[in-house]
Amino acid sequence: MSSKMKAMMDLLSFLGKFAYGFLEAFFYYIVPRPKKNVAGEIVLITGAGSGIGRLLALRFARLNVILVLWDINSESNQETCELAKKAGASKVYTYTCNCGERQDIYRVADQVKKEVGDVTILINNAGVVSGKDFLEIPDECVERSFDVNSKAHIWTYKAFLPSMIANNHGHLVCISSSAGLVGVSRLSDYCASKFAAFGFAESIFLETFAQRNTGIKTTIVCPFFIKTGMFEGCSTGSPFVLPILEPDYVVNKIINAILEEQVYLFLPRFLYFILFLKSFLPTKAGLALCEYMRVFDVMNNFKGRVKKD
Repeated sequence: MSSKMKAMMDLLSFLGKFAYGFLEAFFYYIVPRPKKNVAGEIVLITGAGSGIGRLLALRFARLNVILVLWDINSESNQETCELAKKAGASKVYTYTCNCGERQDIYRVADQVKKEVGDVTILINNAGVVSGKDFLEIPDECVERSFDVNSKAHIWTYKAFLPSMIANNHGHLVCISSSAGLVGVSRLSDYCASKFAAFGFAESIFLETFAQRNTGIKTTIVCPFFIKTGMFEGCSTGSPFVLPILEPDYVVNKIINAILEEQVYLFLPRFLYFILFLKSFLPTKAGLALCEYMRVFDVMNNFKGRVKKD
């Protein structure tokens, strides 16, 4: 085949795939996407002891999956286990794991493989936040932010992705943040770690696609602040378009995105518009918009999750 003919064939193939992508998206904008059956899947959730992690466990408990719950707090993780069983889960395994320690992740991952089996749905949810001006953040807190919020994703992928590739079956879920899409004042280390988590998850998504691992799916979740206590004290100057999110609403959207194999989930939907504006607005115009929406004030009264005595 001549080079010109090959170039023409490549162009026609591209145009066909490009058009199909738009037509499919338009079709499913009108018609609900079919939801996959996850019964029997081994679902691992990090940070399962509270907040979104706990609520995800309770929702998956109704879907006849095998739950594997990781948390650094064994007591709260066991509470989630009991709640999941009451919600309908028949098989729940709990493991105490420090997601800020690579060797601990590998150690517990080996336990899971031996005692439960190959994880098929991996949800990296564990996260920490400092919520201070950059120069006030101790070095160890910066390191902790990266260890838990982004590097843990790398180590869990290293541990569980090989079996997914071998079976051409799996689902990788990254709980990033709106702070992984745009910078936020007084969240420098958190933003940096969440940008890293987003970039890593997106890179692996593209890598699995390029390697034709069609059975491995990716979902990347970027929510605004959620009422779980992690961002206690935070506010929004534009509650109509950028509200503090209800946990149940977020979890319902995440579960739906996983079942429909949606790659990107930004909450609220206004975040899609923010990214669009960010791509072309002049810097001063963007800053004026941030001032108008009180974006620079969202962390002024930050308290964070109150530790139990």
